[in-house]
Amino acid sequence: MNKDITLLYAEDESATQSFVKILVKKYNNISLTFAKDGTEALSLYKQNSYDIVITDMHMPNMGGFELIENIHRLHPSQLVAMASAMEEKSDFIQAINLNIHSFIPKPLHPKTFTPILQELIQSVVAKREALLNATLLEQYKNAVDTTSILSKADLQGKITFVNKKFCELSKYKEEELLGQSHSILRHPDMPKETFANLWETIQNKKTWRGKVKNKAKDGSSYTVDATIIPIVNSNDEIIEYVGLRYDITELEQYKELLEVNLDNKEMDLAQKVHMLEEYEKAINESATFSRTDKNGRLVHVNDNFCKISGYSREELIGNSHNIVRHPDMSKDVFKELWKTIKAKKIWKGIIKNITKEGKTNHMSTTIVPILDLNGQIVEYMSIRFEVSDLINLQKEIEDTQKEVVYTMGAIGESRSKETGNHVKRVAEYSKVLAKLYGMDEDKAEMLRQASPMHDIGKVAIPDAILNKPGKLDAQEWTIMQTHSKLGYNMLKHSDRELLQAAATVAYEHHEKWDGSGYPRGLKAKEIHIYGRITSIADVFDALGSDRCYKKAWELDKILQLFQDERGKHFDPELVDLFFDHLDKFLEIRDLYKD
Repeated sequence: MNKDITLLYAEDESATQSFVKILVKKYNNISLTFAKDGTEALSLYKQNSYDIVITDMHMPNMGGFELIENIHRLHPSQLVAMASAMEEKSDFIQAINLNIHSFIPKPLHPKTFTPILQELIQSVVAKREALLNATLLEQYKNAVDTTSILSKADLQGKITFVNKKFCELSKYKEEELLGQSHSILRHPDMPKETFANLWETIQNKKTWRGKVKNKAKDGSSYTVDATIIPIVNSNDEIIEYVGLRYDITELEQYKELLEVNLDNKEMDLAQKVHMLEEYEKAINESATFSRTDKNGRLVHVNDNFCKISGYSREELIGNSHNIVRHPDMSKDVFKELWKTIKAKKIWKGIIKNITKEGKTNHMSTTIVPILDLNGQIVEYMSIRFEVSDLINLQKEIEDTQKEVVYTMGAIGESRSKETGNHVKRVAEYSKVLAKLYGMDEDKAEMLRQASPMHDIGKVAIPDAILNKPGKLDAQEWTIMQTHSKLGYNMLKHSDRELLQAAATVAYEHHEKWDGSGYPRGLKAKEIHIYGRITSIADVFDALGSDRCYKKAWELDKILQLFQDERGKHFDPELVDLFFDHLDKFLEIRDLYKD
């Protein structure tokens, strides 16, 4: 069952609210919000999105019917249920006309309320899955349409659909192709037996794959790698054929050139050697090329290898590739490399090198073991392309991303008028605590970079609540608590690891070890370690800083709170680590004073 189903319940009776809270509590995937009447419910609805709305019929200020009418004006498809005794026939008819999903009889009883709630949850899940499937289907369609040469044909082989790429390659317009058979494109070089085999295969409801040489409208030829798929209905009857093709004309031309030039029996040996030298020259111009013996000692390097490395051929021959290996490269990469090629397999990857002058470059590398007639390795061939610009661009993107994350976190804090260095201190505290917990350097650094985003959701909280100098009332506190979910929703869609980590931090840093936190009431190690660590870092710094609603606490009072909340609010193991290394945290606090 999907997590995080949001439920807005409008009910003016506190006893009923308490009863509903008990019934809903067993669903740890439901985030429940109460409104005391229709007016408050509508206000909350306008500020947030809810999967399910349940309303009592009779309430002060605004009743259930008026609330539903207002909600449906905003979102006609909103899933709504009504709780009522439904004593009047006219009420029942009005509820039907308002397209209410379910009626919940009052007084509420677990035997009637629980099945209806379960049905509403299933409706939400089904709606989400349908939306997801529709989105995925559209993405798949777009991916196929933009990367493939696509056509459809009816049972007689007449073309019923072609995409833009099909028209571009064939040089026919769409209207010239529709209604025609694919024979309009048939090249005279293609044997009739190929198409006989194609038809026999697809009429037997099997997929046909093969290379097809076609003739474009202007007389030019092109070759495609084709897949023809019979589409069947629920009765297992073929209703149409779909053709997916990829243009391999250039590849086939290169192969043909090699075959013609190197298999030409009239060409003498000297000419063939010359042709091979020409091909090697082409490689030389675009790649670094080297050969080593079985022990990895260089026996040949091309001009480009010398040019990029800064070493002369004499300096390279007899040495291993270690001469250009960058000291930052992990030994594990080379262990895996050697393991792969000694197993007579091809290895591919990015290798960081260093030139004779100390300049760093990155090489996209393919190493191929060369075998003799007995299948034994005699040498290794390496072809490398420099990708330093791409690697540097990626690093620049990642650095910019980190800067954006930090800046967004700082914006969130400044909007709530919090101290300037709060996010910086929380970041540093988080990394120290992560390392003490045993997290490796990469993960700890990831948390340091992600933690400034812990309160980014506050950018969506109204100023009147965010900067209220006094204590928040119940309604204001409910709205304030939504910042965790809001922050998560802002970040969760990114496929970047850093933003995924930031989404987790935003979502879970207000959860508590004993399960009394928000937004989901997670407890103990259900809470991600990123959330547990940031929680300690955030509270420690927040208590020691002036805020609009309080003055900074003295250190001894803060430490007493952590002692009291060990195993309640905070992970006890992390609290112990915090106290055992308190000097590190105080050092950071003093270093980044406001």
